[in-house]
Amino acid sequence: MADPAGPVWMPLVVRRRNDVARDIVEFTLERADGGALPPFEPGAHVTLRTPAGPERKYSLLNPTSERGHYVIAVRRDRNGRGGSMSMTDGVATGSMIAVSAPENAFPLDGAARRYLFIAGGIGITPILGMIRDLKARESEGETAPPFKLLYLTRSPEDTAYLKEVTAEAMAGRATLHHDQGDPGQAYDLWPIFERPAAGTHVYCCGPRGLMDAVRDMTGHWPETSIHFESFGAGDAALFEPNQAFTIRLARSGETIEVDADQTALQALAAHGHRVMSSCEAGSCGTCRTTYLAGDVEHRDIVLGDDEKADQIMLCVSRARGGVLELDL
Repeated sequence: MADPAGPVWMPLVVRRRNDVARDIVEFTLERADGGALPPFEPGAHVTLRTPAGPERKYSLLNPTSERGHYVIAVRRDRNGRGGSMSMTDGVATGSMIAVSAPENAFPLDGAARRYLFIAGGIGITPILGMIRDLKARESEGETAPPFKLLYLTRSPEDTAYLKEVTAEAMAGRATLHHDQGDPGQAYDLWPIFERPAAGTHVYCCGPRGLMDAVRDMTGHWPETSIHFESFGAGDAALFEPNQAFTIRLARSGETIEVDADQTALQALAAHGHRVMSSCEAGSCGTCRTTYLAGDVEHRDIVLGDDEKADQIMLCVSRARGGVLELDL
């Protein structure tokens, strides 16, 4: 369960900052005493308390074997709520930042025979962390599943880690496409997904439009082989504080209390009701359930506006108090 008190903050110092593309800044964070940091797995993120106040989640870019620092990259969002701008404009080398321990809502599936990574814009950050970890394993003589990367950006100037992605070591593994902001130049994804590839797991991170396109084109793939990460989905800073509420099961009349620090999925499981689930981050759609009544706050990235009137993702979305009646 989530800790109702929120993250336990570590004060970390910015050892380096580096511009990695237009409006994208990389930060290397360390303990002031140089000590080891909590471990993490590929796909993990940390939460930062930005100078402007909002808490924001950023993926970790460095290999998991590097225990002395965390590396993140922040895109300056002029249309955001000020958190990213306060990072890119106001955080210098030597600044102190409050950082949480790592969490992982986007883990690599160790059973995969190969990986297909699809990144759009700043969505390269969790993907690049995974790639760096796989390459580190290869360099140490370990066997790692093969991978391919499709990286979609507006232009070379907007492409973070351009030199690394186009280096000789990525030859045959990476495809880079710039659309110049023209929808007519968008990359055609259908040839990739037309025929499901047995043993391949797809990891996608990027703008909502890209993830919607990948989701639409992989409906005939095994559901458990498609994974999404979103900056914003499930981000508590964007939603109302959790409230306790009651679930009523329409078919039996049973009522189940959901605490503020529980998800609906967890509460149901605790009472012996197992709902199919996978990502538990609001991005895969496995736990989609019909609801008949209730004031729902939708926190997923799956449902369209027309579906939210009677569908809910039980892993992240919840009622704003009162009773949530489910068709179960």
